[in-house]
Amino acid sequence: MTLFELEFMQRALIAGLLTGLSAPAIGTYLVQRRLSLMGDGIGHIAITGVALGLLTGTAPVLTAVLVAIAGATAIELVRARGKASGDVALALLFYGGIAGGVLLIGLAGQGAATLNTYLFGSLTTVSPSDLYVVVGLAVTVLVIAIGLGPQLFAVCQDEEFARVTGLRVQLLNLLIAVMAAVTVTVAMRTVGLLLVSALMVVPVATAQQFTRSFRSTFITACAIGVAACLAGIITSYNANVAPGATIVVLALGGFVVAAIAGTLVRRRRGVLAPLADEEPEGGLPAPEPHVVSTAHQHAHDPKCGHPKIEHGDHVDYVHDGHLHAAHGDHWDEH
Repeated sequence: MTLFELEFMQRALIAGLLTGLSAPAIGTYLVQRRLSLMGDGIGHIAITGVALGLLTGTAPVLTAVLVAIAGATAIELVRARGKASGDVALALLFYGGIAGGVLLIGLAGQGAATLNTYLFGSLTTVSPSDLYVVVGLAVTVLVIAIGLGPQLFAVCQDEEFARVTGLRVQLLNLLIAVMAAVTVTVAMRTVGLLLVSALMVVPVATAQQFTRSFRSTFITACAIGVAACLAGIITSYNANVAPGATIVVLALGGFVVAAIAGTLVRRRRGVLAPLADEEPEGGLPAPEPHVVSTAHQHAHDPKCGHPKIEHGDHVDYVHDGHLHAAHGDHWDEH
């Protein structure tokens, strides 16, 4: 318990708690949009932001936020206007971001050790000023992700439907991209820029093994993310290993356990479920038995030659494109 008395561990645990909440929160929307690798692409371009901060002597977290937001916005605009598909746009982030970061790091005169603290996370480098920025950004992401949940879900589920209902689809898509960029910079101190995408996706995939609604997936994924981050930080401190890798390995282990348990539960439900009646040849369901109404009986006209349709107190016949209704002893043509 002495590790909780260390100031840098207190800052690391607070940052891990906020990372575990914010990363799966925005990751739920990215998975719904089938953009699971977007966080990875933004993480690469955030490397350029970190290197720019080191080159100019400013806070790397702030420059990483600005560069990541600019890159995510540009990619979303390119994707929306059809200039490039989603995977091509992400490839541009991958290659351009990592190349620009390595180039600027060399110009800044920094070595690989400095870059590794941002690529894979570092507990000891979370300064009080970094923590203030992380808290502010994480709270902003959580407020938007929860407050605009219905609108963001509508856009992620069906853009055309959301556009018909009057939602500003383009603006909401940009908002999701910006939140993803902010989340990447929030997590780069604990998980690292190269592994932050895993914390966005793996808790969501784990939650989907047991949940069926978007709301329950959102809540469960955030809980799993917090548990993985806190457990990973404590384990990495005791074992003296990289925190980002430890967090991701624990999250992946949780997914494996959840996938096996979910498969067993579904298989057991299938065994215990009652067997359905055998279907006829062709796979069509068996027809329901014909029910004859006895409340109001009417004689069928032999000249009609068409089946009768009984509706309560009268019988309808379709003949020559017209609907005939028998009421008692007379006929009406409609």
